[in-house]
Amino acid sequence: MGFLSNIIKPVSQPMSKEDVIHTYIQDFESSKTRKDMLTGEKYYKNENDINQRKLYKYVNESKVEDTERPNNKLSHSFAKLLVDEKVNYLLGKSPIIAADDEKFQEKLIEILDDEFDDTIQEIGIESSNKGIAWLQPYIDEEGSLKFEKHDSEKIIPVWKESSHKTLEAIIRVYYVETYEGKERKDVKKVEYWTKEDVTYYTYFNGSMIPDVEAPGEGEPIGHFKINNGAEYKGWGRVPFIPFKNNTRELNDLTYFKSLIDDYDKNTSDTSNVLDDIARFVYILKNYGGTDLGEFLNDLKLYKAIKVDTDGGVDKLSPDIEIDAVEKHLDRIKKDVYIFGQGVDMDTDKFGNSPSGIALQFLYSALDLKCDQMERKFKKAFKYIFWFIAEYFKTINQGIYDPKKAKVTFVRSMIINETDTITNIRNSKGIVSDKTLLEHHPYVGDVDEEESRKKEERKNSLEPDLDFGNR
Repeated sequence: MGFLSNIIKPVSQPMSKEDVIHTYIQDFESSKTRKDMLTGEKYYKNENDINQRKLYKYVNESKVEDTERPNNKLSHSFAKLLVDEKVNYLLGKSPIIAADDEKFQEKLIEILDDEFDDTIQEIGIESSNKGIAWLQPYIDEEGSLKFEKHDSEKIIPVWKESSHKTLEAIIRVYYVETYEGKERKDVKKVEYWTKEDVTYYTYFNGSMIPDVEAPGEGEPIGHFKINNGAEYKGWGRVPFIPFKNNTRELNDLTYFKSLIDDYDKNTSDTSNVLDDIARFVYILKNYGGTDLGEFLNDLKLYKAIKVDTDGGVDKLSPDIEIDAVEKHLDRIKKDVYIFGQGVDMDTDKFGNSPSGIALQFLYSALDLKCDQMERKFKKAFKYIFWFIAEYFKTINQGIYDPKKAKVTFVRSMIINETDTITNIRNSKGIVSDKTLLEHHPYVGDVDEEESRKKEERKNSLEPDLDFGNR
């Protein structure tokens, strides 16, 4: 049982490994942590709580749903806006991968290709919505190293320490669609991963049992095959890499969900009132007709009604304080950006062409939020480098030191190009030309730009005109 036997206090009969795993699953599936993950994903999809709102009325002293009153459900996708802004700001550009060993760097770049860049962006969204994301390295049937993102609500980590620094094991829970005759059935599957092996389980009649139809036929097996599939081998480390959103593994929605709910509620209520304005309440005085049906029919057909002496019709309509509502919504929207640590582009404090300093101030809250994610993601990349080095060692393609590799994230901040180019000119002679080119807003590929400049000098009779002041 490994570590699991150490956390169970013997009573009359010790719990089996399967019983302990089942207990972990039950605790996690009913936990607030998992509920918050699902809520974060829902709000990212703009499935806010307002969409489930019902209005009620009392009929014969019984509370029933009111389906006649307007019940507009205005759902605002602030969560997606703030998460996408953060992820694209930090991960929109491909991270720079470097290593002291040039050959190792080439291999890293080959594996961490454009497809991996897309995966990392998905990891960023998952981590922001759920507090933590999980990436699994594996060797496919062709012998290539791949990485797969898993849904966080299906992964149960077992940590060695309360600080969540070292993984002891991973429990993965998911459903597989099967058919019994023509009847569809979702079967619950479980994988238990340690640093050396994986064991597969399935649920049958509410009990978790070894899955004899899975690899290993119910017995623990290694993580991947070696020697042309002749034997299994383990990584020597739990093959799941955590990408934490922040130190406390909280999702971004934690800090502004109530503000979004308030914004949704007030805009929806305002919309309901506006709809109600068209539904006047008529006050009849000395009405000359026989019943209300006749009154409404005359009003609709003839735009007139019959009244007796001193008769008349007044109407009541709901009032709405538009200014008060707008001020409240403006305050809430501003708070969403403040506590969501986003960039409020509605601000008019910086003019049409803000300076570099003003832009840095505008992005300061977003930078703070991204600093937390970047620090955690850099740690995750250290594990990625370790698995890549271990992979090449396993297939006898070199021994590399993963500690000599590093990742640099390139943030995508809007810049004032005029200020940036001026600063580059003023830095001529202080830093290298290559560094200046790296920061020039018109240069995407520095090596390609240097080749173009050399070609221009070769084909031109004019003296070399550099982009900076001499």
